[in-house]
Amino acid sequence: MSSSNSPCAACKYLRRKCTQECDFAPYFLPESPQRFANVHRVFGASNVAKLLKELNATDREDAVKSLAYEAESRIKDPVYGCVGLISMLQQRLKEIQHELHAAKKELSSYNLNPQTMQYLLTHPGTVI
Repeated sequence: MSSSNSPCAACKYLRRKCTQECDFAPYFLPESPQRFANVHRVFGASNVAKLLKELNATDREDAVKSLAYEAESRIKDPVYGCVGLISMLQQRLKEIQHELHAAKKELSSYNLNPQTMQYLLTHPGTVI
């Protein structure tokens, strides 16, 4: 149970008494009720409770953070969840790598010595 004697977000959401042995209390603080609501909506309270019991105490905080992030992502994008965001970022990374490769290729075509190249890189906007 939380230190202020108010029930944790999970117990408040589930409308049950929050005890000292509550598995959810350390991870679902009363100040952030939406975090548990999202996790409950996507994964269910019993599944989260089972998962927390199976994990080492040192891994539970990270697991809850991951569950909360995935739940929020899944609510925003029910089909792909956070995988959609990861895919978008990977695609953007490929585009930027391609642009960087093209810029390096263009720079190499100028056949400049290393000192001139260094000067141009440290002084953007300089025209040759």
